[in-house]
Amino acid sequence: VQLQASGGGLVQPGGSLRLSCEASGLTLDYVTIAWFRQAPGKEREGVSLISSSGGSRYLLDSAKARFTISRDTAKKTVYLQMNSLKPEDTAIYYCAGDGYYSGSRWQNYVYWGQGTQVTVSS
Repeated sequence: VQLQASGGGLVQPGGSLRLSCEASGLTLDYVTIAWFRQAPGKEREGVSLISSSGGSRYLLDSAKARFTISRDTAKKTVYLQMNSLKPEDTAIYYCAGDGYYSGSRWQNYVYWGQGTQVTVSS
């Protein structure tokens, strides 16, 4: 099983990015895929997740109005569309997956991507 995160980069405040998490070796219909982020010196925190049934949850209050999680099961890819980005969104973003757990504790996820850097700065 592999998760490949991509789509990060440098963007100005107010800009947008779309992160992708491409999965191999598993079927999205049987796992939850979650996005986490970790800023320097801070704890890893949950951003959003999409369950095996396709239901979405936003784990971060600030993400609810600005971020959208979605998936394409045929492409085995989960997306995180991030709009109205703020400097405080700067972090490494990771996607993670698990076949049994569907929640906010990053410790419970078995599969991890390598992370993609998001930097929001003028």
